[in-house]
Amino acid sequence: MPMNLTQKLINDGNAAVDEMLAGILAAHPEHLWRPDNAPRAVVARHGPRTGKVALVIGGGSGHEPTFLGYVGRGLADAAAIGNVFASPPPQPAVDAAMAASGGAGVLFMYGNYAGDVMNFDMAAELLEMEGIEARTVLTTDDIASAPRDQRQKRRGVAGNVFIFKAAGAAADMMMPLDEVERIARHANDRTFTMGVALSSCSLPQTRRPSFDLPDGEMEIGMGIHGEPGVRRGPLRSANDVADEIMDAILAEMKAPAGDRVAMLVNSLGATPLMELYILNARIAERLKAAGLVVHKTLVGPYCTSLDMAGASITIMHLDDELQRMIDHPCDCAMFRS
Repeated sequence: MPMNLTQKLINDGNAAVDEMLAGILAAHPEHLWRPDNAPRAVVARHGPRTGKVALVIGGGSGHEPTFLGYVGRGLADAAAIGNVFASPPPQPAVDAAMAASGGAGVLFMYGNYAGDVMNFDMAAELLEMEGIEARTVLTTDDIASAPRDQRQKRRGVAGNVFIFKAAGAAADMMMPLDEVERIARHANDRTFTMGVALSSCSLPQTRRPSFDLPDGEMEIGMGIHGEPGVRRGPLRSANDVADEIMDAILAEMKAPAGDRVAMLVNSLGATPLMELYILNARIAERLKAAGLVVHKTLVGPYCTSLDMAGASITIMHLDDELQRMIDHPCDCAMFRS
């Protein structure tokens, strides 16, 4: 095997997504099921019910446990799964929504990427033709991907975890579609993420680095598919990286002392928990110095980029409503609270 190919525990790279789905369904039958003739839709075993808004999430594979790991009671009702780093076509989104629909409308939620927008919009049109009301809330938490005054252009990244969680709680509380949509948008508006990449990832089909990041360098603000960041330079210490990211997040969030936050220190795939907790120690110091109260902390691989080395930091600026949503219980294959 040529030395420049990465080593992966796969069979056929082109079959990796479907084989992964087969494995997940075998591992979590108490949480997930798949409708007949819908190979790329997964549905919560105990989430959908009559009179409940159906929360349907989705996007490309390679970010596990996002998206299918967040399908379950109290969070998403279903997910549409695309190829690696590629939007699902409209049909899986329709399949997921039809299986989860409880007669109270469907809310699609996913990251702000052109392919996802196009395909989920088509799915929404198909649902409307079936008499099912469908709305969309895009996640735009990546502060590195566009200026604040162009937030509608930003990407959705690891902040999805908190944003989906808030919307899922509202739906689980049997709130109407207007309220679920409002809370989803409110959660998105108060969630801020920025990441750092230390190495490239490689797709199972190619087993080659998907972008070039030389040894000893890092890229601040790189996206979860390798989209360009805001600065590339020599690798710095964990505290320096945490400070640079927290400087940007705190400046944008503008939270007054005494306010509460939820935080996520997320691995992009290859970065181990040891390094995440080292980052977390510094982030906690910075939040305390800013007078902010940490209500909830998540540390681990919550929104990955295959085998990319690196991490992202997400801060959600809580209020009473969002704290209630974040604290609401959920039970998914890969996330419980």
